[in-house]
Amino acid sequence: MKFMRPVALAALATTLTAPALAESQQTIYLNPFAGYQYFGDKRDLSESDTYGVGIEYRFRPHWAVEAVYSRADVDRKYVSGESDFDEIRVDGLYYFASQDKAWNPYVSMGAGHADFEGGPVRTAGSNHDETRVNVGAGVRYNISDMISLRADLREFHGIDESTFDTMASLGLSFAFHRTTAKPAPADADNDGVPDTRDQCPNTPAGAQVDSRGCELDADNDGVADSKDQCPNTPAGAEVNSRGCELDSDNDGVVNSKDQCPNTAAGVEVDENGCEGVTDTIETINLRVQFPLNSSVIDDAYDLEIRQVADFMEEHPGTTVEIAGHTDNTGKAEYNRFLSQRRAEAVADRLVSALGVDADRVRAVGYGEVEPIATNDTSAGRAQNRRVEARIQVLR
Repeated sequence: MKFMRPVALAALATTLTAPALAESQQTIYLNPFAGYQYFGDKRDLSESDTYGVGIEYRFRPHWAVEAVYSRADVDRKYVSGESDFDEIRVDGLYYFASQDKAWNPYVSMGAGHADFEGGPVRTAGSNHDETRVNVGAGVRYNISDMISLRADLREFHGIDESTFDTMASLGLSFAFHRTTAKPAPADADNDGVPDTRDQCPNTPAGAQVDSRGCELDADNDGVADSKDQCPNTPAGAEVNSRGCELDSDNDGVVNSKDQCPNTAAGVEVDENGCEGVTDTIETINLRVQFPLNSSVIDDAYDLEIRQVADFMEEHPGTTVEIAGHTDNTGKAEYNRFLSQRRAEAVADRLVSALGVDADRVRAVGYGEVEPIATNDTSAGRAQNRRVEARIQVLR
């Protein structure tokens, strides 16, 4: 029974700490120490030097478990003679600081089995053994990465005889470090984004991805760059599975530029997707200014617009496209809408006020897609905000 009791305690401690041990292994300390132990009056034992050694396993930055053996030759207190004291115990420790700090204070709790050969006064001449539980506190001072000092104060309670003993000790510790690398987080598609954060878990090998693990889409058309055969489609344009703009009537002009979206199959169209192929023979830039976010003008610009009417009167076989343009400030779809309304406002003045046949006039809003200068400067943006009269003839 004497042998089985400490073995059972050690096995219990190992079982309780096994899950933590499996998580991380860091440092093993060899802790030889010398102490001074005070035995309660019930034992008939004098205060005595106590020596021992512990093997401590610090499996987390703040947690450790230690197996300790200690012994002492103790004089009897009230009668002559002495008693041999031996103890095996297992303690759990919690450190208030991590190992990289010089000072490591801690608290501790544990249990063990003690043998007193010679026994207390009531059992003089016989062997006595008992289970003792303990609580303690102490501090470890790291002299170096390998060597530290440890001071410990501990109170023991003998369960069998309801005794109380106290021990103060000082020891020198030797550390043996073993660092185990944490396994890399799972990344099934090898895109550099762990599966726990990967919102697109099956990206093809070699594809560039964003922080969510999804393939890059530089033009924001909904088609990943690796599959996008038309990588610079304008913002808001409808695209097919290849990332290219749609051409619903298959006339060769994409929907965003097709001013005549329902032309018959096989019909020859111009650059605007309309029947009849035209050539632009003259472009007149009209200096027409609109209020902010407005498409309203009055007769103040009729003199400017009249030069278009005069040219068309001299060339009766011509038509005109009033083309509205904006800079890239704001959303592309709104810019296209605004440029269309402004082009229509100029076309309306050309027809209603200046007498040009409505069949010869067409208004087209291009928005921001046909800049003539950089949009990176205020001067460039001002040039891009324009209305053009494109005088055309049918081939």
